[in-house]
Amino acid sequence: MLYRHQPYEHSYPHCWRCHTALIYYAQPSWYIRTTSIKDELLRENAATNWYPETIKTGRYGDWLNNNIDWALSRNRYWGTPLPIWRCENKHEVCIESLADLGVRAGQELSNLDPHRPFVDDITFACSECSETMVRVPEVIDCWYDSGAMPFAQWGYPHQEGSKEKFEASYPADFICEAIDQTRGWFYTLMTIGTLVFDKSSYENVLCLGHILDKDGRKMSKHLGNVLEPMALMDQHGADAVRWYMLAAGSPWSARRVGHDAISDVVRKTLLTYWNTISFHSLYAQASNFDLSQSPERNTRPVMDRWIISELSLLINEVERCLSDFDSQGAGKALAQFIDDLSNWYVRRSRRRFWDGDVAALATLHECLTTLTQLLAPMVPFISEHVWQELVRPVDSGVATSVHLTDFPVANPADIDTKLSAQVALTRRIVELGRAARAESGIKIRQPLQRALIAASGWAALPTDMREQIADELNVADLADIADADGDLVDISIKANFRTLGAKFGGEVQNIAKAISATDATTLVKTLRTQGKAEVGTWSIELDDLVITEVPRTGWMVASHEGESVALDLALTPELIAAGNVREVIRFIQEARKTSGFDISDRIRVKWNAPAEITTAIESAQEHISAEVLATEFIRDSNLPALEGELGFNATLVKS
Repeated sequence: MLYRHQPYEHSYPHCWRCHTALIYYAQPSWYIRTTSIKDELLRENAATNWYPETIKTGRYGDWLNNNIDWALSRNRYWGTPLPIWRCENKHEVCIESLADLGVRAGQELSNLDPHRPFVDDITFACSECSETMVRVPEVIDCWYDSGAMPFAQWGYPHQEGSKEKFEASYPADFICEAIDQTRGWFYTLMTIGTLVFDKSSYENVLCLGHILDKDGRKMSKHLGNVLEPMALMDQHGADAVRWYMLAAGSPWSARRVGHDAISDVVRKTLLTYWNTISFHSLYAQASNFDLSQSPERNTRPVMDRWIISELSLLINEVERCLSDFDSQGAGKALAQFIDDLSNWYVRRSRRRFWDGDVAALATLHECLTTLTQLLAPMVPFISEHVWQELVRPVDSGVATSVHLTDFPVANPADIDTKLSAQVALTRRIVELGRAARAESGIKIRQPLQRALIAASGWAALPTDMREQIADELNVADLADIADADGDLVDISIKANFRTLGAKFGGEVQNIAKAISATDATTLVKTLRTQGKAEVGTWSIELDDLVITEVPRTGWMVASHEGESVALDLALTPELIAAGNVREVIRFIQEARKTSGFDISDRIRVKWNAPAEITTAIESAQEHISAEVLATEFIRDSNLPALEGELGFNATLVKS
């Protein structure tokens, strides 16, 4: 008796392409009993290097642990025919080759196309009952074809030389496919290899994440959100697309691909690299640079030795990352070095390049040469062009192509970790000073009287690095902030219960009361200079406090992770005049560029400015002339003053 008849809503499979409902029904099938080699598959999986490693015991390991027999056959027309012949009495035989089939059929079948319908025409007598044997109608799962690739590609074992070729290439050192192949190609390769040869077909496997559109959706033709690779490469360049795919994310993570994302990496990294190449070429040509005159590395200035040290560290890092198939890590290291090279080394050494300094030009040339070799696997076209235009013209002994060179090897003697730490500290101080500048609203071209610094080890920096800090921040003097904390900021402190609780347990409330009763300025100064301080009967450190610093009027302070820079914002007439001179130099340099003058062109300048600006200009006339390469620098009162804060105007003529 039927109790109830009613509609019931439930999930149901649909075709992922056309969304048509699918039909399930039982179908007889041929199977491979993969469950019989489950232990062997787990053994081979344990010996395989997976990237990321979590796949081994996670997604793929779970798949093997829950292994079921492989339904091998398919009821289709197209595909590799299942090589089983059967007679009416159900006797069956599996054919091992065309030669075997030819012997049984009494025919020469070496030229037979082994697909339907041709192979279905071949029959022979059953060896047990003499009835006619015909091929069964099924074909093989196409994933079997993919998994048989390691030996099938050579025609193993029947074609001449196939055994030698197979043995020389099996198992593969490395394979790579998307993450969903854990149930596809990765599985069939390992399963067939283990069944036939008792060894997996591969040793290292990289699982790639899927490609998504700019909104994070999986790309699909039926959704209309697929970006065609050729169109991307036509717009951005093949190397830009390669660099983005390799360096924008870890290989095993899904990533969004769009025009804006690719343009961003081009601007930040590849364009910076290209501009640095152009910069070197410009000044090398202007000074007739001769690579053979390069001084020994250990005799070069500290900035040269620093960037060469960073270069050797880069080589080690890129090699380590690529050995682990981590293209993102390699790309991140390369991008950081390009930024260091362009935005610190070149910028800080610019005057040396203007003067044709051989050590600076040689150092930049060596860095760019090695950098180009490191980039070559990722951006092969740009790196090859650079090799032909930058390297080969000055060094005839190098390989004819960057792709024919050996991968760079770091020189341990070039690595100076102490120097790297000093430059890193210098740059952190500069970044804090710039942040304070930006917060104050005072332009970097406006000199300030002093900067006060709180950072462990800064006072021990070499003189030239301290000078770099002063120059970058455009301040006249540097001093230690510990001597003036009370004059710069109002300091308030609270106990850091997290760190104090870990050290003192139940005493933390008493310590907090003692801290609140202590003079904040004195306590912070002691901690910053000595590292420890006594509060009551307890010894505390800087991280045991939560410190709040509010700058007083006339100062701007920037702090990060225990390091601080304070800028004195008071502007004297002398400082204002010096700032105006810098603005004049910038104006003329921009005019040189706009007028298309070469970097070495001498010019004649006529200028005019308001009276207060004129006084500053005339007092610094020689300095301005030297900076802008002016052979004449004459005031012309007939020139109209320009609108704007400066009111300066000038005309430039090539000498």
